[in-house]
Amino acid sequence: MKSSVEPDPDLSLLAPLAVCLSFASFLYSFRHGDLLLYGDAVAHINIARRVVDSLTPGLLQLGTVWLPLPHLLMLPWIVSRAMWQTGLGGSIPSLLAYVMAVIGIFRLLRAFVPSAAPGNGWGRRFAVWFGTAIFALNPNLLYLQNTAMTEPLYLALYIWAMVFFSSAIASCQPGEAPGRGSPLVRAGLCLAGASWTRYDGWFLAAVMVVLVLALAWLGNFAPLKGGAKQMLLVALAAPLLWVVYNAAVYHNAWEFANGPYSAKAIEHKTHLAGMPLHPGTGDPVVAFQYFFKSAELNLANTPLEWFWVCGLLTGSAVILLSERKLWPLLLLWTPGAFYTLSIAYGAVPLFLPVWWPFSYYNVRYGIEMLPAFAVFVALAAYELIGFLARQKLRVLVAAVSVVVVGVSYAQVFVKGPISFEEAVANGRSRVALETQLASLVENLPETATLLMYLGDHVGALERAGMPLRRVINEGNHRPWKRPVDPEGLWERALAHPAGYVDYVIEVGDDPVAQQVEKSKLVTLEIVHVSGQPPAVIARTTRGNQAR
Repeated sequence: MKSSVEPDPDLSLLAPLAVCLSFASFLYSFRHGDLLLYGDAVAHINIARRVVDSLTPGLLQLGTVWLPLPHLLMLPWIVSRAMWQTGLGGSIPSLLAYVMAVIGIFRLLRAFVPSAAPGNGWGRRFAVWFGTAIFALNPNLLYLQNTAMTEPLYLALYIWAMVFFSSAIASCQPGEAPGRGSPLVRAGLCLAGASWTRYDGWFLAAVMVVLVLALAWLGNFAPLKGGAKQMLLVALAAPLLWVVYNAAVYHNAWEFANGPYSAKAIEHKTHLAGMPLHPGTGDPVVAFQYFFKSAELNLANTPLEWFWVCGLLTGSAVILLSERKLWPLLLLWTPGAFYTLSIAYGAVPLFLPVWWPFSYYNVRYGIEMLPAFAVFVALAAYELIGFLARQKLRVLVAAVSVVVVGVSYAQVFVKGPISFEEAVANGRSRVALETQLASLVENLPETATLLMYLGDHVGALERAGMPLRRVINEGNHRPWKRPVDPEGLWERALAHPAGYVDYVIEVGDDPVAQQVEKSKLVTLEIVHVSGQPPAVIARTTRGNQAR
């Protein structure tokens, strides 16, 4: 029996193209050893690994500050030792998310561009593919999707939330009867996923839910009411569950926001150490400038930035001035609002190599404006094509747009995507230290046990392939015992290392260096790497007899 659903030739072409792009980019990074340059990527992989490979395995190893969905999606893959060591297991969810995000941006464009200026058939198709290419070929996104970073997964969920949300609004006009299978529920599911991936999703969910409720009860869109209630319940369930989890495990519902590993706590420690507050602190104007500049740098770290900014602003102006029925697309600006508030009031630093303090830190956050650039630049090009009367001029505009984007991206590839440069700048010395440390760990006896703080340099154990169940670390305690757990395995090993492990590793002034009882330790090796604190490997002087 033949299916009644007609195949979509454009999607049938796009999906394999996206898969090929994703795989080719990944293969390049894998062969050049670039998957584990980001310290956060290494941490994400090992958080997932600790759920199944630990002296105290289980979901409590997920911790509190980072949201759990990326780690849960990595779990089936990092069980394999090879996929854990190489970082491949952490890359797979990102690779799949990239493909879904590309298809999502195509769906979003095709839903809206045709209604922008009827009567321009080839221009419609050009704009949809043009915007999709802007998104899919972005060098920074192509690098990030090779890694275990959370941005690709969030972008996929964000874009599909936009697709379903926009579909619900577009298909529901005032006075119409409600349709079956409201896409608002699917939008809510995407928002729930986004809310368990990055805190940006909490802001996005709040904005979308408020808009839907306002439309349903105040905007004469009565058919939205049923779907709006369901969307509210689904979208808010994820943040609520995370708050409940923190309250139950840490006895502090807001542990992720104000606990010792939160952004505010880290900022406070940095300030106490004599470092100035990050740019934009308490100043939303400066905060927005820094975030928007990071967005520009994620498109083109060249003089062609002006093209992207003009296209973004022009596409936004088209909606505000003449195509107001496309207003749902303006939600693509929500990352700008979220990061402006986060930088100004949420202790979230963002450093740029072109502005003070002239360094790299969280520059990749600007990638979240990529959907907005892709959609609005494509919309601006389409409107200009539709405005021109002569066919030759239309073709010329399309050709110039493609050339400018091509040249812009080519320059980025040659110079190096700024997200890759950020990873290299912040990871070079860390990788060197972890590589040397891993070589020493590999030479330890096969049954050796360690005491080590994994918050900063777990990558050394990952590279060495040492099972984490042979390492006593800060995750081996009961987090509900506050502020310390005297009976916890971690605390007991710090007090009497010789009774629990064969070797102790200290890096700089980490918690092991500060708290371990050193009287029964014999230093074996000290690793020095420029730009990193020294790492010390010591042997305990008594047998591994638990106290």
